[in-house]
Amino acid sequence: MSGARAFLAEGEGPARPDRLGHGTAVALMIRRAAPQAAILHAQVFDDRPVTSAERVACAIRWLSPRCDLILLSLGLAADRAVLREACAGARAEGAVLVASSPARGAMCWPAAYPGVIAATGDARCGWDELSLLPQCIVGAWCASPERGGRGMGGASLGAARVAGHLAAHWPEARTDAAGWLAARAVHIGAEHRGAVPA
Repeated sequence: MSGARAFLAEGEGPARPDRLGHGTAVALMIRRAAPQAAILHAQVFDDRPVTSAERVACAIRWLSPRCDLILLSLGLAADRAVLREACAGARAEGAVLVASSPARGAMCWPAAYPGVIAATGDARCGWDELSLLPQCIVGAWCASPERGGRGMGGASLGAARVAGHLAAHWPEARTDAAGWLAARAVHIGAEHRGAVPA
């Protein structure tokens, strides 16, 4: 399955050219990790990396009957009922959600919701490595210059790499996706040592 749809301030419609390059970079990351994966693109940005809870919620509701792994390479500063309900609905339908989170500081949404895998970039991680950070945030390769990356990077690309780890091992990783990721972390904070399943 493949396809794309835009969720704009003025309503839903056909996808537009990716003027930011964000969705393209995220898709390329997943494609590199899991060439077999079918990718659906729900566009929630225009020409700036700004969106709304309503737009993201509409995108999640469109994706959830079509996808069992949903990557949300974005973070919003405030909890909104419409977004919370869309994430809960997707999880109730069996979807695994991965969302971008800052490595430090205040959490953002939807990464802060229960059951959503919070993911970020970690410059310590090589392409095949994962880390487990405070607040159970999963870190991954994120095109950081320390690892030879160029261009776009950060939490969005780290979240895409985390989703790529899962997609490459689907459906094995699906049953307990958070536990599957934690068990493969090679960089583990002191608060997690001894608590990560072998």
